[in-house]
Amino acid sequence: MKSETMKQPVLWYEIRGSLYLNISDRCTLVCQFCPKTHGDPQVHQYNLALQKQPKSQEVIASLPDLSQYQEVVFCGFGEPTLRLKPLIEIARYCKEQGVKTRLNTDGLGCLVHKRNIIPELSEVIDTVSVSLNAQNEAIYKRHCHPQLSNAYSAVKEFIKHSVGAFKAVRVTAIDGLAGVDIKECKKIAENLGAEFVCRYLDKVG
Repeated sequence: MKSETMKQPVLWYEIRGSLYLNISDRCTLVCQFCPKTHGDPQVHQYNLALQKQPKSQEVIASLPDLSQYQEVVFCGFGEPTLRLKPLIEIARYCKEQGVKTRLNTDGLGCLVHKRNIIPELSEVIDTVSVSLNAQNEAIYKRHCHPQLSNAYSAVKEFIKHSVGAFKAVRVTAIDGLAGVDIKECKKIAENLGAEFVCRYLDKVG
């Protein structure tokens, strides 16, 4: 049963002192562990289903006082880099307000846009967190169902080129998914020069 507190869809939501921005409901993955795949738009008490793709100024106008947050995180119902221009415009505004910015991404932005978008992102994003989710392509396809060819390789390339471009690069994988070897995922991340962060199945946000 859905929480009684879930109301209208939101453009932003708060978790542990950070402000999360919900700018897209689209994705190139159909992850079997994602609530959206099962028709559930709720994260904590927030409804993240979007009725439309919000414009940059619409999101900016809706924001509260950013000085009260430790960081602004681009992480909502979909993949933020699919809306690259609004993402950069909103992130630039946030940086101008003196707040740190983080991008949570599937790492497929360069593959989608068919070019290296990391230099553009690094101008306005401090930290990037990339979902690796598997130690090899077979396990990745099993759980993430990518809609683009060579997605797993593209994720690793994104991580590789992100290291040094951003102030910090984190790589995540979910403990509890069948066949996922967390130790191997950690080794891949560290060999690429990134920090590894383990997440846990069914624990969102």
